Amino acid sequence: MVENMKIVASEDRDLTVEERNLLSVAYKNVIGARRASWRIVTSIEQKEESKGNSSQVTLIKEYRQKIEDELAKICEDILDVLDKHLIPSAKSGESKVFYHKMKGDYHRYLAEFATGDKRKDSADKSLEAYKAATDVAQGELPPTHPIRLGLALNFSVFYYEILNAPDQACHLAKQAFDDAIAELDTLSEESYKDSTLIMQLLRDNLTLWTSSEAETAPAEGVPKEEPVVAEEPKAEETKAAETGLLIFVSYLFSHGSEEAYQAVEQTSLL
Repeated sequence: MVENMKIVASEDRDLTVEERNLLSVAYKNVIGARRASWRIVTSIEQKEESKGNSSQVTLIKEYRQKIEDELAKICEDILDVLDKHLIPSAKSGESKVFYHKMKGDYHRYLAEFATGDKRKDSADKSLEAYKAATDVAQGELPPTHPIRLGLALNFSVFYYEILNAPDQACHLAKQAFDDAIAELDTLSEESYKDSTLIMQLLRDNLTLWTSSEAETAPAEGVPKEEPVVAEEPKAEETKAAETGLLIFVSYLFSHGSEEAYQAVEQTSLL
């Protein structure tokens, strides 16, 4: 599906709403399972490091690097399409917000696992894209529009998770929620379900983040669990990723890395 939608996206024209959504779903499907896998592997790696199991840690790091290479390839692929074709061809405000938001999302995904200068570069590009999307959204889309709300949701997650700026994350999420509430009576029946769902996610994140502020901050380097956001993989995709990782870890400790890779690939789960 990704390759088919990539061909459509490279036609240098403004995609229809349906085409745009299919493109987004295609890439979310391939990136979502790998992001879930990366989080699980990273957690396993930390646990094994704390136990002093250096040989297992070495093997797990190999697999984490394999996932990171795949994540980077997927992100760079869609970012190239966005920069060369989709953003230059966008005509409507809705399309411009959608594509700049998408650009911000995929640079954010790169920043999730990158380190040093690469992480800073990805974070800077993500911030720039989210700001560009916000400028257009505030001028051309109503506060209740699901794309504008989705942008606020993901932008606030960026502030919280990548920039470690909870105050800015909460301010952005609360402002978006309050603005939408104030104009809720203008919400069309067509977008009511999508908009109210994202508003609920904004409120859920605010509840999570404000309660977290009252607790002791986690140790530096320990990744916080990402709140449930619009682009998270479906439950069955996450379950498949976890199953694949369980197979991998089982083979990893008993047979070595090559057999572990082969066992997972044969299941077609990752």
